[in-house]
Amino acid sequence: MTDTIAVMGIRARGHHGVLDFEKQTGQTFVIDVEMAVDTSWAGRSDDLADTVDYGAVATEVAGIVSGPPFALIEALAERIAQRVKDFPGVDAVTITVHKPYAPVTEIFEDVIVRITR
Repeated sequence: MTDTIAVMGIRARGHHGVLDFEKQTGQTFVIDVEMAVDTSWAGRSDDLADTVDYGAVATEVAGIVSGPPFALIEALAERIAQRVKDFPGVDAVTITVHKPYAPVTEIFEDVIVRITR
């Protein structure tokens, strides 16, 4: 059996993008993290040590977003997914990177990349 722990809407400023001004100016990125975790033991023990600390996950994700830049948000998503999968108890992860201020000439609401690892 697999359950889900999700942290949605992690906001952090980063300098990711292909264009020079994106690297220089930066922008806010929004990250959703959905982790496949067996929470049954934690449900019985009521002990944080028996589950994934989603606060620590959020801090790690924000650090990656605000860290060294990537040209592509696909690469940013991959780096986040690999790091989150390193947390004990995470069997799989889905990462959604939102880039709401992407330099797109058409009117749009959001640009996302969603990956599952």
